[in-house]
Amino acid sequence: MSPITCIEDLRQQYKNRVPKMFCDYADSGSWTEQTYRANETDFQRILLRQRVAIDVGQRDITTTILDHKVTMPVALAPIGMAGMQHADGEILAAQAAEQFGIPFTLSTMSICSIEDVAAHTQKPFWFQLYWMKNREFNEQLIERAKAARCSALVLTLDCQMLGQRHKDIKNGLSTPPKLTLPNIINMATKPKWCLNMLKTHRRNFGNIVGHVEGVHDMASTATWANRHLQRSPDLTWDDMEWIKHRWGGKLILKGIFDVENAKIAAQTGADALIVSNHGGRQLDGAASSISMLPKIAEAVGHNIDVWMDSGIRSGQDVLKALALGAKCVLLGRAFLYGLGANGRTGVTDCLNIIAKELDTTMGLCGIRDIHSIDKSVLVEKI
Repeated sequence: MSPITCIEDLRQQYKNRVPKMFCDYADSGSWTEQTYRANETDFQRILLRQRVAIDVGQRDITTTILDHKVTMPVALAPIGMAGMQHADGEILAAQAAEQFGIPFTLSTMSICSIEDVAAHTQKPFWFQLYWMKNREFNEQLIERAKAARCSALVLTLDCQMLGQRHKDIKNGLSTPPKLTLPNIINMATKPKWCLNMLKTHRRNFGNIVGHVEGVHDMASTATWANRHLQRSPDLTWDDMEWIKHRWGGKLILKGIFDVENAKIAAQTGADALIVSNHGGRQLDGAASSISMLPKIAEAVGHNIDVWMDSGIRSGQDVLKALALGAKCVLLGRAFLYGLGANGRTGVTDCLNIIAKELDTTMGLCGIRDIHSIDKSVLVEKI
């Protein structure tokens, strides 16, 4: 096997080892996928300034996120159904992040439950909340996250309605997977994935099954979800105060993509906002996250921590985001490639690649301390 040297290597292994329906779920965007592609390609337009004859023998990429020291200014983003990319996926990713020294975010639509991840980790993690029409269920999730000692609540704001993802419809995506003939044939070519999934009991939505009366398997989950679990299109800024009061801890608003929205978000009392277009999976035709970042950071960065996600595939991308105003970035697909390729070890490989690339790029740009990164490190910007 060739050595793993970059995130693209992990992506190739991922495609070889994970069934097509789950690869397509993670590695695609809505409609034409214009925004999905722009999230990556716009990073390539940003050029770095090389500086020489500077003592960069001692470099430091550590920082703090929400008052906690971290190995680098990176967190793992919430990914729905990560436990279908690799058996027990959320637990493995959380363990890898914990060992590496960065935050992990558990999705509402995870396969492993809040309690399950808490039982298999030592340090607090973050929990991501999808706001549903069923307010009682929202409240229950918040209370469970508090009981599991989650250290931050990440409220996703850009999924009140779902963008259409053509590949999911064509693949008949479901959890567990629908055993159509094409899916059976494809899964037969992924024996390691199949074996791992047979070994685990975690194959349903762990935050729902067993936590709602009458919901005990996928059939009853589907029935309940159709009645109660639709995204709520009537979520407004007026709901932020209720959520903040009910949660009582660190609050992060994910999916901010407009300067005016960012100004409102900064006034809610939230601790951070994430510039995000949901990885190009929602509004196709929107700008890339990296192109919106400097505008939002300039407008509100003095009032609230500004972070970003979508399109990060290297340590150089991390540095570019920091130079344009982000204080933290979240990895989604990058760590998912590692997870699908090789479980916990693959996630660790991803984080090591990102950290090494970030550290090396800092040195080549004449930077010793990550807090010194600013726009001066760029030749030109978006």
